Amino acid sequence: MSGKSTREKDPGSYQGFELLPVHLYVLAHLKRAGVDYAKMMAKMSGLPLELINDAIEDLLELGFIERDSGSAIKRSKARFKKAFEVHKHHTYYKLSRKGELFVRSIDERWLRNYFNSLLPGGWNITRVLLKAKNLQEAKREVRIDGETVEELRVLHFVTEKGKKTEFFKRLWEFLT
Repeated sequence: MSGKSTREKDPGSYQGFELLPVHLYVLAHLKRAGVDYAKMMAKMSGLPLELINDAIEDLLELGFIERDSGSAIKRSKARFKKAFEVHKHHTYYKLSRKGELFVRSIDERWLRNYFNSLLPGGWNITRVLLKAKNLQEAKREVRIDGETVEELRVLHFVTEKGKKTEFFKRLWEFLT
């Protein structure tokens, strides 16, 4: 059985490990940034630092990311940095070769399967939510029951008041 067919059967899982949207965010963020540190990922996504740190630990264990060595970092390597060169005051992370290959394999078909495995009708719900102003507007276009609303909150896609989170917007921006 090839790795591709395994991913297609359960796209939310990798070698028995459940990939959550926060894991995908960290991977996609590092793909865009080159290298970055946890506090900046948390700041940009609006997620709690502890959640980002947990995701980083999981991804280190899976071998998808690795610590970046050295004492300074150039903007050409850390694309989100404004200064030409920055001395490191944090632990920086980057995609490993394995992580790079995994992120490259994420396409629309994979995303469709992934979001549908997260939520019933997840692909349609998230696509409508992305275009909608808020959850209430999305509910006018697609059926979203109370259980799904709660799951969207747990996944950090919407706030208690039904607004889209910065995390949700950034996740889609980075993945597409």
